[in-house]
Amino acid sequence: QPISLSLSRSSRSISKTKNSRYVSPVMRLFGPAIFEASKLKVLHLGVDKENHPGKLPRTYTLTHSDVTSKLTLAISQTINNSQLQGWYNKLQRDEVVAEWKKVKGKMSLHVHCHISGGHFILDLCAKLRYYIFYKELPVVLKAFVHGDETLFNTCPQLNDALVWVYFHSNLPEFNKVECWGPLKDAMAPTSTTTTTTTTTTTTT
Repeated sequence: QPISLSLSRSSRSISKTKNSRYVSPVMRLFGPAIFEASKLKVLHLGVDKENHPGKLPRTYTLTHSDVTSKLTLAISQTINNSQLQGWYNKLQRDEVVAEWKKVKGKMSLHVHCHISGGHFILDLCAKLRYYIFYKELPVVLKAFVHGDETLFNTCPQLNDALVWVYFHSNLPEFNKVECWGPLKDAMAPTSTTTTTTTTTTTTT
């Protein structure tokens, strides 16, 4: 299934402008996206953060509890599937998974969000889910950096690595890939704009 590929973060501002009537009430309902380190629990699974802090492959699995409002971040070599089990997690699909990849000799962070598909409830809420993920992703990126601080202290150049965000959906409107620019910029508020180009690719 074809998906759109936007090569800059400016598409975030463009989408926000085109859908301002819809985004505004969502913003008011959920409030500003703020990262609170005290609400983040970090699990190191098979990753030796002291002796081999920069070991690859490296994957982040982030989940959120609606009951406690806390985030759980697993840092491991593969996706922490045990963190995604249970009927509630499968119903919500609010996890964010990311992995570091080296492409043409340069490191980049690839972030995946499930918007819709799998069951009809997600399809009905696709537009709302897209904007919630969109608004919260800077917080998610901050959680990655804070939770894996040993890696970033060892490899500070990763703050300049490009961030690619994959929105997975059975609806073409929300099935897309965006480049949000360097990690240090992608963690900033969504008002930043840059030049954009668009092409197409396919999901795997």
